[in-house]
Amino acid sequence: MEINRRLDEIIYEKFKKNPDAKCIWWDGKWYSNQEIFDLIESTTTTLKNAGFSEGQRLSVLMPNCPMIIALMVSCWRLGGAINPLNVKSGTPSLIGTLKLVEPFAVVVSDEIRKEADSVLNSEGYVTIVCDLAGPLPDFKGRAASVESSSLAVVFATSGTTGLPKAVPLSHKNLASNVFAVQDALEGLEKGDIILNVLPNFHSFGYTVCCLLPIFIEGAQAIVPGFLPPLRTLNTIIDSNVNVLPIVPAMLTHLISAIERGAKRPEKLKIVLTGGDRYNVEMDEKLKLLMGVGNLQGYGLTETSPVISVNRNYKDNKLGTVGPFVKYVEWQLRPDGDNKPIDGEGVLWVRGESVTDKYFRDESMTAERFDKDGWFNTGDYVSVDKDGYITILDRVTDIIIVGGFNVYPQEVERILNTHPAVENAIVVGMPHPTNGEVPKAFILKKEGAKVTGVDIVKYSKKHLAHYKVPRKVEFVNDWPLSGTGKIMRRVLREREK
Repeated sequence: MEINRRLDEIIYEKFKKNPDAKCIWWDGKWYSNQEIFDLIESTTTTLKNAGFSEGQRLSVLMPNCPMIIALMVSCWRLGGAINPLNVKSGTPSLIGTLKLVEPFAVVVSDEIRKEADSVLNSEGYVTIVCDLAGPLPDFKGRAASVESSSLAVVFATSGTTGLPKAVPLSHKNLASNVFAVQDALEGLEKGDIILNVLPNFHSFGYTVCCLLPIFIEGAQAIVPGFLPPLRTLNTIIDSNVNVLPIVPAMLTHLISAIERGAKRPEKLKIVLTGGDRYNVEMDEKLKLLMGVGNLQGYGLTETSPVISVNRNYKDNKLGTVGPFVKYVEWQLRPDGDNKPIDGEGVLWVRGESVTDKYFRDESMTAERFDKDGWFNTGDYVSVDKDGYITILDRVTDIIIVGGFNVYPQEVERILNTHPAVENAIVVGMPHPTNGEVPKAFILKKEGAKVTGVDIVKYSKKHLAHYKVPRKVEFVNDWPLSGTGKIMRRVLREREK
C-alpha cells in the first residue's frame, strides 16, 4: 500500500518522474523539481557529514521557504525526523520544547536567529544559520537520543496545562492523510498550484500546503509569512495559484485588501479553510471577490491533521466541516463516558493518520487516548444522516486565535506571577477577524493597585503576541459550580 511507504521515497519518485516540471515559486521565480532535488541531495550530504543519523531529530526555526523542504526530506533520507518550531511561541515554551525533543542541532534563518540567539546559546544548542534558499553550511552536531526511524515530524504544541507538549507523527500517519485529502478533494489535479503560506510549524500548513502539492505532482507558491496581506495576494496572482488552503482570519484580510482596491485573483478554483470557525456570512462576498466559495475542513495536529472536509461545491454544506476522510474511524461519546452514541457527542477518532501517543509524555497520552487507541478530540460535534460534521463546542478550554491554539492555563500561569494578581482566569471572546482572542479576568491581591494596561504590558514580556489578552476585566469573585469549580462558560457569556 502507498500509505506504508516512506515519505522520502514517495517524494523522490515524484521529483524524478518529471525533473523539468515547476516545483516551487519563491521570491518571484520558479524552481524546477530537479533544482529542488539537487538542493535535497546537497543538504543530505551535509547532514550526514555533520553526524546526523537514524532516529535523531533536527529542530528548525525558519519561515516557510525552499530550505524547509530540503531539510525535511534530507532528515527522512537519513532515517531521522524534523521538528519545526515557532520562534514567537514565547521563550519558556521554546526552551521547554527543545529540552523535550533533544535535537541534534537547530537550523535557523538569519532573521530568526536575532530573536532566538539568547535562548539557544543559554542552553548550549548547536545552531546553524542558513539562507532561506540554501545551501546548508557545514557544521558538526551533538549527540542526541534515538527514536524510531518511523518518526517523521515532531510538532510542538501545549498541553491542557499549558506546559510544552509534542506530537510525534510517523511516515504512515502523514502519507495516509495526504492521500486521504487527495482522494476527498474533488477537482484537485496534477499540475495544480497550491499556496504555501500557513506556517510550516502548523500541521495544516505542513500536510496540505507543503506535502500535498508534491504528492499530486503539482507545484507550490511559498510565502515566508502572511503579512502584509498584499504581498500574499500578489503571490497568488503572479504565480497563478488555483488552490488556496488558508485559515479564516487570513482570508478576511485578503478580502479586505480586494475591497480596498487590490487586484483580484483570477485562477482560483478551490478555497479551503480549517484551523478555526468560518463565518458563513462571508461566503457570498468571497464568491464575488475571488470567484469561488469556501470548502471548510477540520482536523487536529494529532490526526496529521485532516479529519474531514467538504469535498466539492455541489455538495458543500456551509456551516459544517464536511464528512470524514479516508482512513479515519470515528465514534461519538458522552463527555466522560466510553459508550458510543448517535447524533451528537464528544468526537473520538482512530486510524492510520492518528498518532498513538504524545512525545515522551505517558500521563498526557493516558489522558487523551484510551486502551484501544481511540483519541479524544475534545470537540463536541453532531453528525447528520449524510455524515457531515458540525462542530458544536469545544469540551476543552482551548482558544483559537487566527488558527493558532492558545491554552488558557499557559496564559494564566504567566498572569499569576504578577505581584498584584491573586488569581487569573482566561477565556476566549469573539473577534471579527481572528475568530477569538484571549480575555483575562483578574482577582487582585488585597490592597494591590494594577491596571489593565499593566497586565497587558506584563503579558507581552512573557508570551507570544497572539497569546496576550486583548481585554482585562477585574472581578471581586468567581462564578462557581456546585462542586466549587470556576464556570468559564459564564465568564465567556459576558461577551455575548
